[in-house]
This record gives sequence, structure tokens and C-alpha cells, in this order.
Amino acid sequence: MSLAAASSVGVASVVLLLLVVANVSFSDANVEGNRDLSEGKATSTVESPWRRSAVETPLPANNSLVLAAARTRRSDPVAKLTMYEGGWNISETHYWASVAYTGAPLFLVAAVWFVGFGVVMLVISCCCCFCRNRSDRYSPTSYIASLVLLVILTCVTIARCFVLNAGQESFHRSTIGTVDYVEGQGNLTVDNLRNFAGSLAAAKNIGVDNIFLPVDVQQKIDIVEEKLTSSANEFSARIVQNSDKFKNVMDKMQYYLMAVGVIMLGLALLGFVFSVLGLQFLVSLLVIAGWAVLTVTISMAGGFILLHNVVGDTCVAMDEWVTHPQDHTALDDILPCVNVATANESLHRSEEVTAQLVALVNNVIVNISNRDFPPGFKPLWFNQSGPLMPVLCNPFNPDMTARKCAPGEVTFSTAPDEWKRFECQVAGDAGSEVCTTVGRVTPPAYNQMTAAASISMGLYEFGPFLMQLQDCTFVRETFTSISVNNCPGLERYSRLVYDGLMLMSVSVMLSVVFWMVHTRQRRRRARSGKQPG
Repeated sequence: MSLAAASSVGVASVVLLLLVVANVSFSDANVEGNRDLSEGKATSTVESPWRRSAVETPLPANNSLVLAAARTRRSDPVAKLTMYEGGWNISETHYWASVAYTGAPLFLVAAVWFVGFGVVMLVISCCCCFCRNRSDRYSPTSYIASLVLLVILTCVTIARCFVLNAGQESFHRSTIGTVDYVEGQGNLTVDNLRNFAGSLAAAKNIGVDNIFLPVDVQQKIDIVEEKLTSSANEFSARIVQNSDKFKNVMDKMQYYLMAVGVIMLGLALLGFVFSVLGLQFLVSLLVIAGWAVLTVTISMAGGFILLHNVVGDTCVAMDEWVTHPQDHTALDDILPCVNVATANESLHRSEEVTAQLVALVNNVIVNISNRDFPPGFKPLWFNQSGPLMPVLCNPFNPDMTARKCAPGEVTFSTAPDEWKRFECQVAGDAGSEVCTTVGRVTPPAYNQMTAAASISMGLYEFGPFLMQLQDCTFVRETFTSISVNNCPGLERYSRLVYDGLMLMSVSVMLSVVFWMVHTRQRRRRARSGKQPG
């Protein structure tokens, strides 16, 4: 009777597990369908991947966007099972409570198994101690059937262990790759911010023939440089902190999954060997160990349901954020956009300083190098002569709109080679050099002009990057790349790990029951006078 009770508890637990698997599969299918529908809707209402459409749903007045609202609408056990409406937010306790509730069925199965099988083992122990007059009738059918089932279940467990190992390795590799990609994109942005700040600082100190940028422009450069440095430092610190946090969690998860796989594999093999050999005491110890380990494994499967849903929520949140990049959302903690005001000011200052440097260089060329002053009219006269130097092309009009170069102007890239033809050889002390050959510029002045042109080109080439900061293009490209290239693998591998844990739990759970059945039938066979073959 007690053994039948153990079998009933095992079968009931298995049935519960299978129902949970079917339920989660159905839920996943609905979620994927909802995600596809939402993506299709977004595609139909957005004219381009990076620009908003006028027909999009109006946003809240506080400019705060709730991400993945439909997918994350789940029962919240902390709020008396009311529906959670806060969307994806890993900093919100109610979000974690609602997503953890999706693993409740598995936690219930673990509790039923732990309590039910524990009670059954207690009853069996009492029967063994106090009920000596029990039937020891041997059943060849039960003996053979239990042995065959043990072989099958052991093989299934071994196979599921390998599947679990492959799944957790793929999931870990994919997750770390995603984190590294996000970290790399963030570090690239930080490096560009710092390089741009350095270019502004260099521009502030550039001078040609002791002519420098206006004082007010230099002061504005100091303000922008301070803001850029602050943004870069904050950005870098947040990226490193989040990256280390994610990697630490993933490494621990991989360790625990590997440990569970090894322990379950060992239990299955040892249980099979001990039951076949009839080592009843060792089988009893393994049954107790299997009882405890299965409780932990089923609970871990429930935890992985949580992780699987968080991964899916995050991918949907990224898809939705791409169309609303400037709104304040919970995704700001992963890879936030640079402050819009700072980005706008940086872009404007870049254009202004570029135009000012070009004007500075051209002022020296037009009013000093290309003028023929009378001898001795120093420092403007240095015996300049010959063909006139071309001026530097200013890429901006006075209103900072784009401007095309006029005929005869040189660009940032061609200026050094073109101006080199107008360099003269000099004689005299440093700072008061005089041309001894035909030319319009002395070597020191040529070096200053080319340095100014080089810094101007650097600032001008930062324009596209600053535009990306302004409209969050770099973050949108990062999230879009993750959604397209990483999310399918992350969801597939997390599902593979979950399936591995579930099916391995089912096979070991049944194995525990048949260890007892086969050991008992073997003992009865021995008592009936038939030695095992």
C-alpha cells in the first residue's frame, strides 16, 4: 500500500509537471503572437525606422513611456493579485513580483512533491518498522517492467543532461555576447565624447600668428567641455556597473545549472546501478537525496521561467523604445541617451568653433599672407611674395546651414598639401623670421594653419556623431541590433534550459519511484527462491 502511495505521488507530480509545460508552451505562443502583432502595428504606423509618425499613439504628458505594457500585464501577488500595469522595469518590485508569479505553478509542484513524497517516505518507514506481516509475493511482470522502465528513464535523463548542458552554455555565451556588445557600443560613445571634448580643448588653444579664438567662444568651450566630460564619466560608470552586475549573475547561474546537471546525472546512474544490484540501503539513501534534489531542480525551473519571461519582456521593450527614443523609460538604466540639451549645445558649439577657426585662418591668409606690406612693417611684413594663397573652405554659412566650397578654396583635407606650395625658406630669430625665398607663409605659420585646419576637420567630422547623440540614433541602432540578432537566440536558449530542467525532473522523478519498485521486486524474487539472473 505504501509503495502504491509513493507511485501515486510520483505520477501525480509528473502529471502536474506536464500540465505546467503545456501551459507555459501555450503562454509562450500567445506572447510571440502578441509580439509579432505589436511589431506589425509599429511597422504600419512608422514611416521610417528612426522617425516618428504623426499617427502614433499619443504619449503621456510627463513624457514617460510604459514599455511592453501588454506583455507585462500579469497578476501581481504583492498587490493582492491585481493586474500589474507598470510595464517593463527591472527597478520596480511589483514588476519582479508579477513576473515571478509566472513560475508559481512550478513552485507549487515542488511543494507538492516535497511534502507529498516526504509523507509517503515517512509512511513507508513506519510500515517497515511496525508492519512485519506483509505479502512478499513476487511479480515477474513488475520486475521486468520496472527494469525496462529504469533503463529507458536513465537514458532519457542522460540525454536531457546533455541538452541542459548545451542549452546553458549557449544561453551563457549568447547573454555574455549581448552584454559585451552593449558595453562595446557604450564605450565607443564614451570614447567619442572624450575625443570630441579633447578636440574642443585643443581648438581653444589654437592660434595663428598670435591670433586666437574670441574670449567668449573660449569660455563657451570650457562650459561644453565640462558637460561632455561629466556625461562621459557618468555614462562610463553606469555601463561598467551594469555590465559587471549582469556578468556576475550569468556566471553564477551557469555554475548552478552545471552543478544541477552533474548531480542529476550522478543520481540517475547510481540509482540504476544500485537498484539493479539490489543494494537496498544505498537505494534508500539515493531516494532521499533525489527527493531533496528534485525539489531544488523544479524550483530552479520555476526560476528559469522567470528569467525566460524577463528576456522576452526586455526584447519587446527594446522594440517599442526604438520608436520613442527621447522619452523617459526604464531602459535608460541599460544604455541611456546623452542629455538632449548637452548634445544640442555640443553640436552647435562644434559648428561655431569650426567656423571660427576657419575665419581665423582665412583672416591671417587674406590680411597678412596675401598682402604686400612695405619692408620693415613688422610683424605684418616678413618679405612675403609670389602667387596668392587659397583660403580655407568654410562648410557653414553665417546661419550655420551647410555651405558648398567656392572655386579656389581648399578643403580641410587638401589644405596642407596646397599650402605647402606657398611655404618659404626663412632666416632670422624665432618669432621674427623673414622669407629668403618666394612664398606667402613661414614654416611656423604654416604649422599653425595646418593644425587649425586639422582640428577644424576633426570637429566637423564629429557632426554625424553629435547628430546621433541628439536623436539617440546610436542607442536605437544598438537596441535594434540586439532585437534582431540576439533576442531570438536568448529566448530560444532560455527555453531550451527550461525544457531541459523540466524533462530531466520528470525522468528522475519517475526513476526514484521505479528504484523502489525494482528493488522491492528483486528482494521478493530472492525470497521466493529465484536468484536474479
